[in-house]
Order: sequence, then structure tokens, then C-alpha cells
Amino acid sequence: MQARSYQIMAGRAMNRIFQFVAASALLSLAACGAVPRQELPKQEPPLAGARIGGAFTLTDQNGSPRRDVDFAGKWRIVYFGYTYCPDICPTDMLKLGQAMKLLDKENPAIAAKVAPIFISVDPERDTPPVLKQFVGQFHPRFTGLTGSLEAITQVAKDYAVAFRKEPAGESYLIGHTQIAYLMDGEGKPITSLPLEKDARAIADEVKHWVQ
Repeated sequence: MQARSYQIMAGRAMNRIFQFVAASALLSLAACGAVPRQELPKQEPPLAGARIGGAFTLTDQNGSPRRDVDFAGKWRIVYFGYTYCPDICPTDMLKLGQAMKLLDKENPAIAAKVAPIFISVDPERDTPPVLKQFVGQFHPRFTGLTGSLEAITQVAKDYAVAFRKEPAGESYLIGHTQIAYLMDGEGKPITSLPLEKDARAIADEVKHWVQ
């Protein structure tokens, strides 16, 4: 029942994201891709007013306690996943890391305002040392966060992310919502990043919103 309630909550938040994706597709057709994403006029953020995000106290990859207020003033890329994921999470993290490197090279002032964050939905296996090895492969400024199952469950709920353990032979996998949020410097949700596209599209989306 608990997993079901998370799925319903995540579904409601995702409805707004799907509406945004559909609207973006229509805009792309009308403009024929002639104008770079970051040069388009800014409109109201797709996730403005959505109940996504909240306070947390977790543990980072160095074993230090980290709170949401530690990132105050920073725009945040927030991605939920787990290090033992066989395919999707590493692929998404690679794109996010490459997007950050593009920003480092092309727009260092914008890059400096962004804090990429990976939150594990597998705290049983994702200890700080495991997280440190994992996030370090993608970008040096990635913060990896883990914690108790209760703490992770609450954070996931606050971010409208569903997850559940799924048996796989003698081990298990974690089924979870695949999404990367862009949050502003106050921790308010702005948009979801286009994980289905490449690092360039993700970097352009970040540049479009970060001020």
C-alpha cells in the first residue's frame, strides 16, 4: 500500500511534466528548431507551484551530514537512483555529468551556480564509500546522499519519487521514478531535465533557466 501511494503521488506530479513535454514539442514544431533553447523567452517554469522538494538531513559520500539548507543559494539538479542500477542510472548520470562539464567549459559562471545531487533509493547497499566511488566517475562536484530507509522514503515522497525493491535472483533491483529535477536557489522546483535527450540538450535547458 505504501508503494502504491507513492506511485499515485508521483503520477500526479508527472502529469504536469508530461503536459510540459507536449507543449515543448508543439513549440519545437512551430519554430522548426531555429532558435536555441536558452535564447527563447522565459515563461513560467513548468513546475512552478508544484509540491516538490522539502527539508532533509542525509549523509554525503564523505560520511558527513548534509541538510537541504547546505545548498541554499545554489540551483540544484536532483536525481534519484542507485549505484547498483545495471543501465538507466549510469546512463542518466553520464548525461548529467557531461552536461555539467559543458557548462564548466562554455558558461562557468552558470556552472558555478549549479549543485548536482544524487540521492540513493538503495540505502542498504549505497554506503558513503560506495557513493563516493560512483558519483566521482561523473563530475567532481556531484554530491551523493544516502541515509536510513525512513529518511530516504520521506525525501522520495517529498520529491514525488516512487521506489520499491524488486527481487532479482539472489539479489534485488530497485524500481524507481526516472527524473532529474532542476530546483532554484530557494529549493523550488523549476522543471524536469530532458534525460531522454543528450547532454547538450540538458545543458541548454539548465542555461535557459539558471539566472
